Amino acid sequence: MDKITIKNLKIFAYHGVNPEEKENGQNFFIDLDYYLNLERACCTDDLNDTISYAKVVKVINRVFTAESFDLIEKAAQTVADAVLDEFEVIQRVDITLKKPEAPVKADFEYMAVSISRSRK
Repeated sequence: MDKITIKNLKIFAYHGVNPEEKENGQNFFIDLDYYLNLERACCTDDLNDTISYAKVVKVINRVFTAESFDLIEKAAQTVADAVLDEFEVIQRVDITLKKPEAPVKADFEYMAVSISRSRK
């Protein structure tokens, strides 16, 4: 299985359990790997034989900002479901959702959740 990677996609959204997170919003970063057979695209050099990362980014942006979730776990699951639903040839997605502005009184780079979901 081949893989396409989207790294550190920055999206401003309103996820979190605290009222100020839902009111003020914050930046999130998404890493997403999606797995599919790229053999044909490698031979034809034709965009129609792959899944454009631009199309995947549009789906991620749409679903990630459509509603507000308390947990980044739920937000990550929603993205995974949408990508698998939208693109039938994608067999698996791995997502790391980073929350660098999490309201935690500590010095950290980011808090994150990582999930892997496969087509059933």
